Amino acid sequence: MENKNEFTFGISLSILNHLGRSLYRSFVTVLGEAISNAWDANAENVNIYVDRENNSFIIKDDGIGMSRDDFQDKFLKIGYTKRKSGETKSPVKERPYIGRKGIGKLALLSCAGKISVMSKTTDGDYVGGTIDNTGLDEAIKNDLTPDQYKLGEVDPRLFGTYINDHKQGTLIYFDTIKEGINRSSDYLKKIIALYFRFSLLDDSFNIFIDDEKITFEQLEDLAKETQFLWNINNLNDPYINEYLKNLKEPVKNIVMEGNVEGFIASVTKPRCLKITSTDERAGVDLFVNGRLRERDILKRIPTARIAENYFYGQIHFNELDDENDRFATGREGIIADDPKYKEFLDNLRRKILDILEDWDAWRRKLRQDGDPENESISRKERASQGLYNAVSEEYDLPKGSENRQKVDGWVGGLSDDAVFNFESYAECFISENLARKFIQEKRILPSTEQLEINKWRGRERREKRIGNLNIEIRQSNDDLFYLSMGYLVKIAEPPRDGYPDTLLTDEKQFTPIRNAVMHTSLLTPEAKRRLTTVYDNIKARIINLLS
Repeated sequence: MENKNEFTFGISLSILNHLGRSLYRSFVTVLGEAISNAWDANAENVNIYVDRENNSFIIKDDGIGMSRDDFQDKFLKIGYTKRKSGETKSPVKERPYIGRKGIGKLALLSCAGKISVMSKTTDGDYVGGTIDNTGLDEAIKNDLTPDQYKLGEVDPRLFGTYINDHKQGTLIYFDTIKEGINRSSDYLKKIIALYFRFSLLDDSFNIFIDDEKITFEQLEDLAKETQFLWNINNLNDPYINEYLKNLKEPVKNIVMEGNVEGFIASVTKPRCLKITSTDERAGVDLFVNGRLRERDILKRIPTARIAENYFYGQIHFNELDDENDRFATGREGIIADDPKYKEFLDNLRRKILDILEDWDAWRRKLRQDGDPENESISRKERASQGLYNAVSEEYDLPKGSENRQKVDGWVGGLSDDAVFNFESYAECFISENLARKFIQEKRILPSTEQLEINKWRGRERREKRIGNLNIEIRQSNDDLFYLSMGYLVKIAEPPRDGYPDTLLTDEKQFTPIRNAVMHTSLLTPEAKRRLTTVYDNIKARIINLLS
């Protein structure tokens, strides 16, 4: 059948909402689009000027700028991308292009009531226009096509003196910020330092906030609170090399498969990751060609381990930018089921598990809480370590004290012995008191132990008199509370002819080592091993008696 008519697509302006205007929720993402456009345009400098009084801001770059045709056929053409002709890098500077889909420009419309764009090439005049979201909403409501919506003219006075020394490049004026500019300049500087690493790693590209250059100094507070760092495939990063001077352990190099670089760092407390007075929080972020592609990537590979709350860092995996488009429309994520991405996440998860082991060991070495989910040490040992950490903090001398470092070394040197002794004391306390409870329950009366009971009663009375103590010390004056495990064992399970006296034998070995623990002595390795062995036997026998 012959088709006598020619048909073409008709596109409503509502497509702008579906493609991007309503997808961009983060102010950081919007800011990123403008900065990324400047990067792709070979700009050397991007200036951001914030006017809180008028609820507006200006972004100015010195890139190659746009001619009238560029503005109409490239900037205003939704879906235009330089990659269609096979280009992956900018001319002259050979920067890897960040833009891909050609819809990032819609982000500029998402945070302001109105934007005005002016741009010029070296030998050209300014071209541009104004997009008023109110007028655009009306056009969408009336189902107009793109060619039926005309941009408004730009008033150059909006840009004030910022236009005077502008030889080439693009200026964008954001008027009536939807949520208001309630962020401080300090906040914006930190966010840019965190999320726009290409600007800090490339000397030919600089970002300024109100004429102050963004450097790693904006992350100084974060650097001071950083304890440990793992470098993935020898990333060469000035933040690592110049600002992380107070690490508690040497940087550990991690080898990871694939063309991946990055670092993961941990801070003293999770709250140190929070950007002051904001809801923003530093995390482990994924970058592709220097562009932030996914924030807090650990949420993709959760381990449910507490240490994740202490981590931040950056993973750079440029191979995700190839002939396949893996990036979500909103530019704030990667398509989850992409094979290359899934393989990358699997490799990263394995490395994170190794890092978690290091973190736990290093934290415990610093007498700080580690990872309770790490089962490489027992719950008893970890609890004893926590008790030791809490008590040892009380012996931290003031900063500047002459003996601070020496005493800190002494306290640290007690760590392993203290953990063992705390655990051993708890075991003695519970086992001996359970033996007493058992004897009381069975109403077994001491027979040949009265001399021992009287000895310790008399000693206690003398010591109270010497110390001028008139208070009661013990909750109970029952005879059993003046007997140690050896005598309690004889009462609870008297020796019988023809039966092996295992418990009493163990107790004879147990008592002298137990007494050393009670006197806060430091045990030899042999004594520690023997105490552990005989206590396990005693515990098993007591459990058997109780059951």
